[in-house]
Amino acid sequence: MEWEFNSYYTLIAATLVLLVGKFLVQKIKFLRDFNIPEPVAGGLVAAIVLFALHEAYGVSFKFEKPLQDAFMLIFFTSIGLSADFSRLKAGGLPLVIFTAVVGAFIIVQNFVGVGLASALGLDPLIGLITGSITLTGGHGTAGAWGPDFESKFGLTGATGLGMASATFGLVFGGLIGGPVARRLINKMGRKPIVKTAKSDDNDATDDIFEQAQRTRLITADSAVETLAMFAACLAFAEIVDGYDKAFFDLPKFVWCLFAGVVIRNVLTAAFKVNMFDRAIDVFGNASLSLFLSMALLNLKLWELTGLAGPVTIILAVQTVVMILYATFVTYVFMGRDYDSAVLAAGHCGFGLGATPTAVANMQSITQTFGPSHKAFLIVPMVGAFFVDLLNAAILSGFISVIKG
Repeated sequence: MEWEFNSYYTLIAATLVLLVGKFLVQKIKFLRDFNIPEPVAGGLVAAIVLFALHEAYGVSFKFEKPLQDAFMLIFFTSIGLSADFSRLKAGGLPLVIFTAVVGAFIIVQNFVGVGLASALGLDPLIGLITGSITLTGGHGTAGAWGPDFESKFGLTGATGLGMASATFGLVFGGLIGGPVARRLINKMGRKPIVKTAKSDDNDATDDIFEQAQRTRLITADSAVETLAMFAACLAFAEIVDGYDKAFFDLPKFVWCLFAGVVIRNVLTAAFKVNMFDRAIDVFGNASLSLFLSMALLNLKLWELTGLAGPVTIILAVQTVVMILYATFVTYVFMGRDYDSAVLAAGHCGFGLGATPTAVANMQSITQTFGPSHKAFLIVPMVGAFFVDLLNAAILSGFISVIKG
């Protein structure tokens, strides 16, 4: 027996999931310590409840996806609209080097995933899901690629597997980042800073990713203007996606992100438009939360039980690879100094989890050993923008080879 929920009831269910997740994060210290997002916490509880109902009564639930897909596209559009090229000059050569290091790791991550999946007798595409799709990409990218794998390649439960793998990465990305950086810093002999009344804790770059929960006041006019830009990006992606199917066949969210970047920088550079970043941030964060809630409501755990053992092995190996790469590649290529150790912690965060996890890792280090303006400038830009473009291009190459 299957119960179907239309878009209105799906939206209601998603908001309830968010409220449950907010309550859990407020009450459970573990969830706060490891920066588990509210929609993930609430969504996993919902998925477990639905799994129990399925096992006990044989009932399943189907939540309509049009709103889920729309919120996912809006989220990626917000990333593009937040990418100001004028800020890239401040990053300089270290930004380029770090981007290259991250790109190389995505390739390593997928080789490890595909190789282990093949060795364990699984579809090689599962190796990509337990590779950069979910670990470097996070929940948003998992939800974006999962439906394509299910519809184009018949990989049942790809979205659910992606959500489970991304959650694993989120937790362990937060667990390993601090210890990796602290070990490197201890080898330098750097001592913890002494807290004073004039502490430098608040000197870090004022960036939206560092203060995602900050109250942002927006007006009706700015909301309408921002929605118009989102609509333009979505319309562009809809048009290009139709033509692209005959060429690269990239997911639609890539074109949303690209359109956002173009509109943002054309308006600011050519027409001197003052972009209202607060509205972009609010719409982007809200869309991501609702998208994740809806995606986790559609998480059918009973389709994943047969993959639990092999997938856990792959994810455990990926965690070890991340530790080794951050220690011997990221840290070394970024300069073997304090900033590079903080960058290594950040790379662990979004290499397995997400940009907020990366920022939380870095904050745990800088609160003890002092600020790293270089790391807080580079990691959010790479983790929230460049990595999505790199990931999409590299994944397309792997898929064409596997299915070629």
